[in-house]
Amino acid sequence: MVKLNNNVEIPELGLGIYKIEDQDVERVVQTAVDTGYRAIDTAWFYKNEKALGKALKNINVPREELFITTKLWNDFQGYDRTIKAFEQSIESLDLTYLDMYLIHWPCPEDELFIETYKALEQLYKDGKIKAIGVCNFKEHHLDALLAEAEIVPAVNQIEFHPLFNQDALQAYCESKGIKVMAWSPLMRGGEWLNNETLKSIAQQYDKTVAQVIIKWHLQQGRIVIPKSQNNNRIKENFDVFDFELNAQDIQKIDDLNINERQFRDPDEVKIGDM
Repeated sequence: MVKLNNNVEIPELGLGIYKIEDQDVERVVQTAVDTGYRAIDTAWFYKNEKALGKALKNINVPREELFITTKLWNDFQGYDRTIKAFEQSIESLDLTYLDMYLIHWPCPEDELFIETYKALEQLYKDGKIKAIGVCNFKEHHLDALLAEAEIVPAVNQIEFHPLFNQDALQAYCESKGIKVMAWSPLMRGGEWLNNETLKSIAQQYDKTVAQVIIKWHLQQGRIVIPKSQNNNRIKENFDVFDFELNAQDIQKIDDLNINERQFRDPDEVKIGDM
C-alpha cells in the first residue's frame, strides 16, 4: 500500500480497464480480485462504469477493501458540469463514494481545469471522494493549479514507460507531495516483448518482460495500473512481489528512454477532442 498526501492508502498495483467491453468486465474484475488486486481504474471515457458497478456487486470483497478510481472527461470541465458528471459516474458505478476522482486531461487551451479542480475540492470536502487528483498534467499545468488550489492533488496519472521515462516530472511531483501513477506502463503494442535488454533482464530473474517492467515502476515509487483482459496476464502482472531488480538492471531500463510519447501530448488536447 502507498500512503497518499492526505493519509489515504492506495494499493501500489491496480488494474486498468480501458477498452474492456461490458461483457468482459465482470470476468476480468472477478479474476483480478481473486488474484489479489484491490484497486481498479476506470473513466467515463472508457464507457464501462456501469459494467464495473455491476461487477463490484458480485464479488465477495468488502467495499472498504477496494479502491475505485474514475475520471472526469474533457467535455464536462467547468465547475457545475464537473459536479453533474461526478454524480452521473457515481450513479453508473452504483457506489456511495469514490476512492479517487481525477481530471482526465488538463485541456489548457480551454482554461477550465482550475475551475474544474475546485469542484473536485468541494466534492472531497463533502466526503464524496477520498482522494482527488489529475491526469496528464505537466509541470506548468501543475504550477498553475497549485497557485489556486486549496488541496494538493494526491496523484498525477501520466503516460510512463521505458520508452517515455518522465523522471523529471516524477521528481517535480514528489517535491509537491503528489504521487505519480503510471498509465500505459507496459507500452502500447508488443514490440517491447522482443527488446533484447528487457528479455535478458527477464531471463536473469526467471520472470516475463511485463513483470520486469512492472517491478521497475514499483521500485521507483510509482503506482502502476497495467490493463489486461486476459486472465493469465492479469495473474502474471500481479506476480511481482517475490523478486527485486538490482540497481544495474534498473539503470539499464532507464537507459531505454527515448522520450517518445505513444499517445497525445497533453498541451494539444482540447475539449471536444478524441
